[in-house]
Amino acid sequence: MIGIVNYGAGNIFSLTAALERLDIQYGMINTEADFDQYTHIIIPGVGHAGAAMKKLNDTGLVNAIRALKKPVLGICVGMQLLTAHSEEGDAALLNIIPVNTKLFDKELGIKIPHMGWNNVDTKNNLLFHGVENSAQFYFVHSYFIEYNPTFDIAAVNYGAPFSAAIQRDNFFGVQFHPEKSGAAGEQLLRNFSNLKQ
Repeated sequence: MIGIVNYGAGNIFSLTAALERLDIQYGMINTEADFDQYTHIIIPGVGHAGAAMKKLNDTGLVNAIRALKKPVLGICVGMQLLTAHSEEGDAALLNIIPVNTKLFDKELGIKIPHMGWNNVDTKNNLLFHGVENSAQFYFVHSYFIEYNPTFDIAAVNYGAPFSAAIQRDNFFGVQFHPEKSGAAGEQLLRNFSNLKQ
């Protein structure tokens, strides 16, 4: 059963609608004690990373999240929160995965925000089991996770390569929105829900 960290910075409706379509049970995490009820944890997120981190700090859940041994999935800003630092608000983040979140470089001649469908090059990882390499996923973001081969499990090219998905131990993050990415996104959510603790 999936617990969704409810800290006021996530587009929870589209995520819960996708989980309902997949018949995956879920509930909301509002307090530290709530983590015990769930086998898998999702940190959603939209908007500003600095503001999202402040909201997360205000919940008092930060230390509990850092200590989790269960599978954890950060989505979009939820993925960025797993990193060390974001240029958005010059914010220190959870620092679970030691990479940084940076603003796209307008000088690359790209539109910001990066919005729409992109082909994602995946590595052999349980999160992408049954997902074709170069499958398309839906992105909406102005900041990206710097590419680091140690933690990168999927990459995309938008002006330059960046990490579409990262992993460190039981912590996973995806920059795209699986809940808005059709069959490939649904397969990823199903795979996450099936990860062993």
